[in-house]
Amino acid sequence: MNVLVTGATGFVGSHVVDVLLEKGYDVRYIARSTSNLRWLEGKKAKRVDGSLTDLPSLRRAVEDADAIIHVAGLTAARSEAEFLKGNRDATQTLIDAVRTYRPSLTRFVHISSGAVCGPAQDAEHPVTEAMLCKPITAYGRSKLAAEDVVTRASADIATTIIRPPAVYGPRDTAILTFFQAVQRGIAPVIGFDEKLVSLIHGLDLARGIVDAMGHPIAVGKTYFITSESFYTWPQIINLTAAIMGKRRVLQVRLPHFLVRTIAGVVGGIGKLSKKPPVLDYEKGIDITQPYWIFSSEKARRELGYRESFELDDGLRDTVDWYRTNGWL
Repeated sequence: MNVLVTGATGFVGSHVVDVLLEKGYDVRYIARSTSNLRWLEGKKAKRVDGSLTDLPSLRRAVEDADAIIHVAGLTAARSEAEFLKGNRDATQTLIDAVRTYRPSLTRFVHISSGAVCGPAQDAEHPVTEAMLCKPITAYGRSKLAAEDVVTRASADIATTIIRPPAVYGPRDTAILTFFQAVQRGIAPVIGFDEKLVSLIHGLDLARGIVDAMGHPIAVGKTYFITSESFYTWPQIINLTAAIMGKRRVLQVRLPHFLVRTIAGVVGGIGKLSKKPPVLDYEKGIDITQPYWIFSSEKARRELGYRESFELDDGLRDTVDWYRTNGWL
């Protein structure tokens, strides 16, 4: 079975490639020759040129694929229009390529985000797949628009949508600053209220994605591939500190208004640079929400999904990898 992966050069996509290869699939991925292939070098995965903004360029990548796992997407942008182009429009181009060059595709797996739903209302009611989506950021709205593209395509293409929560693990640069802060002995905690988050280790997410791709019950459905437990940031900080051998980490509480002000200033400056800002006012709104928690019940019941990394094991695996690779 030939599987095409988009976004394979990134953190999650490269783990998806690894899991596919472990399971014996033939793997190809879309990337330019100038792309950073550090996580794919030496592996039996074939690079194919193509662009998610150019339909004809996708022919060679798509025409022999039996399944596609669409991981690629924008997580930072200067405007909502830019988010929509990188998430909704790129997904539409890939769907159009399937219809044009590979109408017999057996499965299209779209990697979305918990951000499409917005946060849970309280700690007792994590977000489920049946709930109405209420995204609170441009990123979340663009990912929901991409889901809409996939849902419409499900009339003639076998599709599955996966919504991850916050993801961590080896190769991840986005959450590296958190580990660096703990190592320095001081870690910010947002707000004075108790926040809960769902987390997933990158390899556990990749395994859930690949399992969903091969499961017939997943056709036309959406799943949260997420942790069974929910965590507070002080709990995560204390576990990380213990793994690092840090006796004490100063946890500094930052009020919401300060976080949003800083985020707005950083985002404003970032819009003037060539690289989109990772932190902006909307991200400030995002990270001050109390309950980014999602239910894994449907995935566990229908797909038999289970985490292989408990939080302490996952954090230890991540810290060990960062240290081995000189990131910490």
